[in-house]
Amino acid sequence: MKREIAIELGTATLHAVLRIPPGMRAVVLFAHGSGSGRRSPRNNFVAQRLSQSGIATVLADLLSAQEEQIDAVTAQLRFDIALLSDRLRAATEWARRQSALRGYPIGFFGASTGAAAALVAATRVADLLAVVSRGGRPDLAGAALEQVRAPTLLIVGSEDREVLALNRSALAALHCRSRLEVIAGATHLFPEPGALEQVAARATAWFEQCLNPDLAGARDMP
Repeated sequence: MKREIAIELGTATLHAVLRIPPGMRAVVLFAHGSGSGRRSPRNNFVAQRLSQSGIATVLADLLSAQEEQIDAVTAQLRFDIALLSDRLRAATEWARRQSALRGYPIGFFGASTGAAAALVAATRVADLLAVVSRGGRPDLAGAALEQVRAPTLLIVGSEDREVLALNRSALAALHCRSRLEVIAGATHLFPEPGALEQVAARATAWFEQCLNPDLAGARDMP
């Protein structure tokens, strides 16, 4: 089941795409990169792959419609990591209150600047079980990196050299179970043939292992 929903947070209404697959066993909330949102083709591609593995997904715009209009002019709110992480945490609490999602293991998937928001939010969600970053800017999470406890997978293209260097530094700062996966020949948005498929496969395997070992059985990361 895939449908558009509205997440009411009191001070803001966030529009989102919710996917609930048959036999779901976990939930992953997405934090999009700067200027992106719930209709991101790349994040929807990953969400579809997760759905095939029994993982529900919530792709929410972390800015309200009014805030997006402001951001389209100023390009400032998309870099407000504190605001975005607060919204992601609030969306997580919303998911926990929904009868269809309540009680399931939860993970975060962050892209670009959204990865920083996911990592900061991870320090405030005690029972979060996994984080995946795609082409992320974990450096923008600052000192919060050292406080992350959820197992964290960083995925970067080999040709995204500046971001790769930032992720290598972030990996050294993390004190949780963590891993850096480098996709050979890929640039920042993974447009190369087969690159996004590799991202989806590695993200799915990480979530399968961390959110519920029964999903993956004895299968290791690809």
